[in-house]
This record gives sequence, C-alpha cells and structure tokens, in this order.
Amino acid sequence: MPAPAIIFPADPLHPRRPDPHFAWEARTLRELGGEQYLVDHDALLAGEAEDAVRLVPRDCGPVWYRGWMIPSADYAAFARALADRGANLLTSAPAYTSAHELPGWYGVFEGATPPSVWIPLAPAAGRPGPEQLAAAVARLGGRGPAIVKDYVKSRKDEWDEACYIPELADPAAVGRVVERFVDLQGDFLAGGVVLRRFEEFARIDGTAVVGANGPEGGEPAGGTPAANGSSANGAPKGGVPKDAAPKTGSDGSGESTDPTGGNGRAVEARVWWLDGEPVLVGPHPDAPEQSAEPDLTEVRPLVRALGCRFVTTDLASRADGSGWRVVEVGDGQVSGLPRGIDVTGLLAALLAA
Repeated sequence: MPAPAIIFPADPLHPRRPDPHFAWEARTLRELGGEQYLVDHDALLAGEAEDAVRLVPRDCGPVWYRGWMIPSADYAAFARALADRGANLLTSAPAYTSAHELPGWYGVFEGATPPSVWIPLAPAAGRPGPEQLAAAVARLGGRGPAIVKDYVKSRKDEWDEACYIPELADPAAVGRVVERFVDLQGDFLAGGVVLRRFEEFARIDGTAVVGANGPEGGEPAGGTPAANGSSANGAPKGGVPKDAAPKTGSDGSGESTDPTGGNGRAVEARVWWLDGEPVLVGPHPDAPEQSAEPDLTEVRPLVRALGCRFVTTDLASRADGSGWRVVEVGDGQVSGLPRGIDVTGLLAALLAA
C-alpha cells in the first residue's frame, strides 16, 4: 500500500498553492518526501464536494486531511467525493463526528472531563425553550457555574454575555446567556447547545483558575470563532483552524483558559494521538510559549476506547495538583498546531500510518 498523502486547503487567491496558514506544514511534508494534494474549502462548505476535490488525482489511494474545520455533514460529502475519485480518506465520516463533536466523545471520557449536558438544535430552529433549559440544568445538578457552547465551540470572546453562566439556579441568567449565544452563532451553530460545569485549574502564574472546561472548539482543534480564523463550526476562515479557532484548520478549543488572558491562562497541553499512541505533546495553540508535561496514564485507555485513529486531547492541570482533566477532544485533522513547534515527527507518523 502506498504511503498516505495529505490534503490541505488551497489558497483562495492561488488555488494551486496551500492556504498560507498551512504552508509551513506543507513545506515540512515535502521535505519528508510526502505527497500533498489540495481541496477548495469554500466549495466544500458551499455543498460542491465534487468540484472541491477536482485537484486530487484519481486512484491516489489513502489520504489524510489537515486543514480548516468542516461541518460533519460536509465532511461526509467530502469523504464520498474522494472515494468516487479512488481516494480513501483515513478518517471516516463517523469517526470524524465522534472526535469533532462533544456528544460523540463525551460518553467515553465522562468522569475524566467536566460534566456536560446538551440540547440538540438545528441552526434555524430558534432557541431552547425554558422547559428544555430547566431539564438540562437539572441533569447537570441544578446549581453552580457553567459555560455555554455548541457541539464544537464556545464564544469565549463574549464571555459575560454569551459564554459564562455564574449560577445555574438562576433561570433568567441561563436563558439570557443561551439566547445570546444562539443568536451570535446564527447559521454556524453546530449540533445544539451544550452546558458544561466549571472546574478549577492551575494557572501559569501559579494561582488557581476556574477553567471554562472545554470547546473547540477545538484550533483548526474552542472558543468563539477566532478573530481571524475559521469558527469551530465552519464559519468563514481568516486565520486559525478549530482552536487557533484550529477544534481550527487546525486549532481547537481553548475554553479551559481564563477569559482575562495573560498570566491567568490555565496550565494546558495538547496531545496528538495516532492509533492510540501519543505522537506529539505540546502547548495549546493559544499559549505556544507554555510548556507542560501531562500524565497520560489515565487518558491513554480512553483515547483507545474512542476508536478514532487520529485525535487530539487538550488537558488542563487541576488547581489542587491532583492530576489532569480532559477539557477537549478533537479530530486531529482539524486541530491547530502552535507556531514554532516541530511537526516532523507528527507528519512522519501520518505518512507511516
């Protein structure tokens, strides 16, 4: 079997070149002797999957994707269009959804990640009603602080108005924050509304921080759609993947960080897993200068149980020093890499898979 190739998003202004955000990965891949192909990400999100993959050679065999986040339905169309050209996307559509969307991975990681509940909601279906919210709050224990997000990302940049709920026992506050979140997400709402409990994490400055526990959302693997990147749910890109905003191209989540930023950021690491083994451990893309060495003893069997080949986990250190919590899981194809990190080992592992 030939070594897998990697598909990157094309530069919208220069369709025969990789998107500038992923050019450094593409360059490293070439240095390793790997094959790369391009996809028109905008066409893919417009429902034109066959046209989006027109530059992928026919019968090219196994392929990975490294790029901007793709809504699950569009990813399924992407996989079908590639299969029609004789290309085998190594992360299947069901596996992508399982790793990319919180309801897909939460059952496996429950107990190792902040408690969460969700309400399925289509983008055009309006907002959850008071009874739906009350039932969700009850399932989460009925009181205490929480955050609001969708299946992929939060809006941490609008922290007070569309992300943080100080007290679940206050129905008016719950309704107000959820309503604002849904309104701001608009057509980019991914899957539904999620409520997640807060937990205390250690800060870089050594004090405790209450972490927002989880996107995205994860970069390209949460938070709000990135200031200059794609949103976790496939919003127009402009900078980072599911975290860098990649859960963007590639970044991810970032919800475990202190909303005030700066030295308040939680001690967090992103771990890249291939076939159940960690192939890269590094900082979260939101804090590329930070270093952390998480204990993976409890996480490894959970990643294997999830059964997805290429995933990321964002881990944060508990404030009391008792261990590490999983704040986000993401599909490795759309999780963000921090700038400056050596990706040689990661890309070499994908080529050897």
